[in-house]
Formats: sequence, structure tokens, C-alpha cells
Amino acid sequence: MEELDLKQLFQLFWEKKITIILVVLFFAVIGTIYTLGFVTPKYKASTTLVLTKTDSNTATPEQQQAAAADSITATDITINSKLVATYSELIKSKAIIREVLSNTGLNDLSEDTVRNNVTVSALKDTEVIQITVSNKDATYAAKIANGIAEVFTKKVAEIYNINNVHVVDKAEIPEGPYNIDHKKDIAIFAIIGLVVSIGFILVANMLDTTVKTTDDIEKNIEVPVLASISMYDYDGEKGGKRK
Repeated sequence: MEELDLKQLFQLFWEKKITIILVVLFFAVIGTIYTLGFVTPKYKASTTLVLTKTDSNTATPEQQQAAAADSITATDITINSKLVATYSELIKSKAIIREVLSNTGLNDLSEDTVRNNVTVSALKDTEVIQITVSNKDATYAAKIANGIAEVFTKKVAEIYNINNVHVVDKAEIPEGPYNIDHKKDIAIFAIIGLVVSIGFILVANMLDTTVKTTDDIEKNIEVPVLASISMYDYDGEKGGKRK
């Protein structure tokens, strides 16, 4: 490949600036069409749960009252930490998803689709669990997230016979989609267009073997150029000459 210094590169790109601009604009238009017409907007809604002091359902009212007055113990923290992973899997179980869809009246939705759009994350070194639901409908996303938190809390009480799950923040209807950013998408496509145009110009220059300057002759055949003769096109009718 012919070696080019920065000055030659700048000059090469400057000469092809119209091509570069047109390619960038072309890709920007494609990006606009893509982000406005082909990307399905999706919404995310999240609810936060916390695992607190472990209270048994079988305890008497007096015992529960006394336990409530006590601060959370190291044993409670250890138990809760071990249960976080189990709870995370339980949240996405078929039983819970099916009951949530039934309670919210969203039986037209597929259980598998809903389950695949549920994300459960435990904040590091805490007993806080965040349930995030994504859906094409913002209202559905919030309903499902809050429904999961409600059903899950009841299931834990039934299965483990303890009440240690509490809702900290309920899911709210998201204002805008999380997967669409028009400016970002258009900018990405424009950058792709810039890279493509620059790459095309460099490859075309590499494949171009024509002699353009006296320096090309000296580089290729290693013979110094002593003189150059300008070429003229003569106009026979007018008797003049034209360069």
C-alpha cells in the first residue's frame, strides 16, 4: 500500500469531502428511518423488595409483638442472604407468573414471554431485591411488576412460613421507552457512514496505480525527474490553445 503522510491524507479526504458528506448523510437518513419505523418501543418498570427480620407465622401475637421490638439480628441477615438467590428463582416461577397474569387480567399475554422479560437482581452485599419487567405497554410493565411483588410476598409466607419480604418501592408507569434514543441511533449510523466512506477512499487510493505527481515517478522507478512538459489541447477552429 502506498504510504501517505498526514498532509497527503488530509488532502485526499479534502478532495473527497463531498463524497464523505453524502455517505454520512445517507447513513444518517437510514438511521432515522430505522429508529422511527423499525424499532418497537419497550418500557421498563421496577419494584424493590427488602428482606427484613424473620418472623414466623406460627408465633403467638405476644411473641410477634416482642420480636417486632427487637432489632434485626446477625442470624436474620445470614438467613436472608442465603434466601436471596432462592427468592430470585422463585419470582420467575410458572406458578407466580400465572397467578400474576390472572390477578391483573392479562391472560392474553404468554407466560413464557412475560417470564423472559422479568429480571431479578439482588443489590450486592444487601438484602434488597429489585424486580424489573419490560413490556411493549408501559401500563402492563408496571402492573406485572407490582403483581409479582404482591404474589411473591404471599408465596413466601405460604412456603417458608415466614414474613420477611416487604415492598420498599412500588413500580410506576414509565414515561418513555428504554430501548429508543433517536439522537444516539442517528449519530451511530452517521459515524458508521463516516467510517465506511473513509475506508472506501483509502481502499480506492490503494488500488489506484495511476501516476499523479513527479514524486510518484521517483518513488516507483527511482529515477529523478529533470523536467516536465505541460499538455495542451489546441482548438483548430479558433487557432488558440487551451490547457
